[in-house]
Amino acid sequence: MSIPWNKNVWKLTLFLFAILIGVSSFIYTSSLVKSLKAEERRKVEMWAEATRLIISSDSSQNLEFLSSISTEGNTTIPVILTDGHDNIIDSRNFSPARINDPGYILRNLEKIKKKNEPIVIDLPNGFVNYIYYKDSIILTQLRYYPFVQLGLIILFILVSYMALSSSRKAEQNQVWVGMSKETAHQLGTPTSSLAGWIEILQNKYPEIPFNRELSLDVERLEKITERFSRIGSRPSLTQENVLKLIARIVEYLKSRSSSKIIFNMDFNGSDNILIPVNAPLFEWVIENISKNAIDAMEGSGEITIKVTDTEKNTYIDISDTGKGIPKSTFKKIFHPGFTTKQRGWGLGLSLAKRIIEEYHNGKIFVKYSEAGKGSCIRIIMNKKI
Repeated sequence: MSIPWNKNVWKLTLFLFAILIGVSSFIYTSSLVKSLKAEERRKVEMWAEATRLIISSDSSQNLEFLSSISTEGNTTIPVILTDGHDNIIDSRNFSPARINDPGYILRNLEKIKKKNEPIVIDLPNGFVNYIYYKDSIILTQLRYYPFVQLGLIILFILVSYMALSSSRKAEQNQVWVGMSKETAHQLGTPTSSLAGWIEILQNKYPEIPFNRELSLDVERLEKITERFSRIGSRPSLTQENVLKLIARIVEYLKSRSSSKIIFNMDFNGSDNILIPVNAPLFEWVIENISKNAIDAMEGSGEITIKVTDTEKNTYIDISDTGKGIPKSTFKKIFHPGFTTKQRGWGLGLSLAKRIIEEYHNGKIFVKYSEAGKGSCIRIIMNKKI
C-alpha cells in the first residue's frame, strides 16, 4: 500500500516545487517589467514634454516640422497628428498592413484620447493642432511578457510531467512484460509434464474418479501459461458469446470454492451476447475479479454477475457481499503493486485494467462499495472492434 502513496507524494512534491518556481519567476519578472514600464513611460512623457516645449518656443512652426517631430524622429511611440477638429493629418508606428484603413486609425485615436492628454500645438492665425500618443510598442510588449513567460513555464512543466510519466509507465510495462514472459516460460515445462503424466494415469487407471478434475486443472494451467505469454503483445479479438465465457469461469470456480460461496448469474433472459474479445484474457479478468470477491467475503457470501446488453455496449457488473472497498482506494486498487493482502503482488486488477482498457478499448472501475456490505466492479465492453 505504501508504494502508490509514496509515488503520489513524490508527484505532488514535484508539482508544488514546479509551481513555486513558476510563481517566483512570475513575481520577479512582473517586478522587473513594472520597473521597465515606469522607465519607458518616463521616456514617453519626456518626449511629449520636449515636443510641447519646442512648439511653444516658436509658434510659427509649420505642418512639415510638426510631422517630422511626431513621425520621422520617432520609431517606437505610436502617435497621431490631427487638426483642431480631430481630422487626422499624419500617424506613425501603427500596423503597416492596416495603416491605409482610415477606420483603423480612427479607432486607435478614440482609444488614445481616453488614456493621455494630447500635446496642444498653437499655430499662426489661431489654428491648433494636436499630437496624440500612447504607450510605446516596447512598453505594450513588456506588459504581456510575464504572462507569456508563465505560460511557457506551465507548458514546460506539463510536457516534463507527461514525459516523466510516460517514461515511468514504459519502464513499468517492460518489467511486467518481462515478468509475464518469464512466468509463462517457467510454467510451460512442468505443465507439459503434468499433462503427460495425467494422460498416462487416465490410460492405466481410468477408474480413478478425480482424473477429470486433474485434467481440468492442467488445462487451467495451460490457459494461465498462455495468458502470461500474451502479455505485451496485441491480442487478436474475435466475436464470442460473452455469456458462455462467464458461465464457464463460474462453473470452474464453483468446484474450487467453499460451498458457502453462492454464485448468481443474471443475464436478463439472454443466452447469446456477441462481443469482440480475446477469450483467454477476458476469462482471466472475470476470474481475477471473482477471486478477489471470494477473498473479500472470507469464504462465505454471494457473488452476482449481471450482464446488461445495449446497442453499443455490454455492461458486466460483478458484485459481492464482502467487506467493501474504501472510497479513497477506488482507483488505487488498479495500480500495479497495490494490495491489501498479506500475500500477493498486487498485479491482478492492474492486469485486468490493462486487458479491458488497452486491449479491448473498454472500461473497468468500482461502480459502488459500502463497508461491511460489499462492492461492485463494472466492466464496459464495446460491441464494435
